[in-house]
Amino acid sequence: MNISEARTRIVASADELYNARGIQAVGMDELRAAAGVSLKKLYQEFPSKGSIVMAVLERRHRSWAEGLDATVRQAPTPRARLLAIFDYLAQWFGEDSFRGCGFVNSFAELGAVSPDVADYARQHKESFQEYVGKLSEDAGAPPYLGPQLSILAEGAQTTAAIAGTVDAAVQARQAAEVLIDVALGHEVRGAA
Repeated sequence: MNISEARTRIVASADELYNARGIQAVGMDELRAAAGVSLKKLYQEFPSKGSIVMAVLERRHRSWAEGLDATVRQAPTPRARLLAIFDYLAQWFGEDSFRGCGFVNSFAELGAVSPDVADYARQHKESFQEYVGKLSEDAGAPPYLGPQLSILAEGAQTTAAIAGTVDAAVQARQAAEVLIDVALGHEVRGAA
């Protein structure tokens, strides 16, 4: 097994274990066994658990950004691209492995004791807000729409994690339609 293969297996195993049980609940020996590497190899690749956590967060960020963008790019119009955010959330919330936002979970678990985790979680959330802001701008919406849709999506993630259903994505999408239509000056369905 080459170095990059071992590293990839360690990060993938850590991501799965951390997502299922939490970062602090997973020991290095358990991670080593799940990844199928020796403890020596594990420490050759990652000198500390903190370095593994950061690699997992980087992996999650890439996966989130690529998955979201792939879904959004399939939408035919700027308005539909904004709504596609919530379609992506519905798909994600329906996965058996969904346990909420890994960045929120990591921040809650380690943010007070790990400035690196706290900073990376903030950067991830800022990049999402910037992405939604750009989509809103592309749709010709006022600057306030991006932050509103971002907050709506963040709330849906937390609600879905606790409720264990995709309902929050459906409800957030319906609310997003109203916000988008108001921001773009369209007549809101059901309005008098």
